[in-house]
Amino acid sequence: MKRAKGAAAAATAVAAPKDVITAASNMPEIKDGQSVALLQELHILTRDGKMNQDSRRKLKQVYHLTQFIEPLLREVQLDHPGVSLVDHGAGKSYLGFILYDLFFKNGNDGSHIYGIETREELVQRSQELAKKFKFPGMSFLPLSVAESTESTLLPQQIDIVTALHACNTATDDAIHFALKKKAKFMVLVPCCQAEVASVLKKNKGKSLGKSVLTELWRHPLHTREFGSQITNVLRCLQLEAHGYQVSVTELVGWEHSMKNELIIASYKNLPRQRPTERLQEVLQTLGLEEMGHRFFAEELAKAGA
Repeated sequence: MKRAKGAAAAATAVAAPKDVITAASNMPEIKDGQSVALLQELHILTRDGKMNQDSRRKLKQVYHLTQFIEPLLREVQLDHPGVSLVDHGAGKSYLGFILYDLFFKNGNDGSHIYGIETREELVQRSQELAKKFKFPGMSFLPLSVAESTESTLLPQQIDIVTALHACNTATDDAIHFALKKKAKFMVLVPCCQAEVASVLKKNKGKSLGKSVLTELWRHPLHTREFGSQITNVLRCLQLEAHGYQVSVTELVGWEHSMKNELIIASYKNLPRQRPTERLQEVLQTLGLEEMGHRFFAEELAKAGA
């Protein structure tokens, strides 16, 4: 009798869909109902269904990010059906595909994910995958973040804008895009940031001696680190000066990524005057007035006048 039960269980296991990982899987990183074939095409799983340490690290980052994005998706859905999300610097579109697979593939509400990426070979590959897995609500465009702001291939308004590890000024371009598209939410993980550090370095000679604060960036290593830090501080003030509520947290543990800061902005139409004044004051205090255009400081000052 026991042998018969064992045979029945084995038959059930064989009959289970090959393209779906179940809760019985020995891979706790994979969620119920995810497409095995998709994860293999994304090279997160190998052809024999295994996962290496690098893939685990990538998947952990994406999953952690989806934990922050999911409540934003639900909030948009409470307001209207059909979520529009633009992912800037999409790369191989791990985030877009996993979001679509987890939250949108079984729906029919008109939700759409747009992947923006400059490398045409990656755009073409993502287009092929979306077609193969019958994800009609996914589009991929071979554009820079700046170009996408003016592109007629994107809707006039976007609900959520993401930019995961968008290097240097690409994060600022993504913020500009989101502001123009009146995005309700932004989810940003800034990457390499050299522009502000280069201005600090250029003006260091004039600044030294004026204030004890210049000790924060007197040494070259500190210039780079402080420049990166202050860039994100200015971004947060800029978002608050546009009426957004901003929270800053860490994406994943430091063992996974050194570029680890996660900025989430939610449009609440908050008072703008104080963050606008603070933005101007930080720029002036650090001798970064010439960076005002990058953070829309002049526009904000005129708007508040």
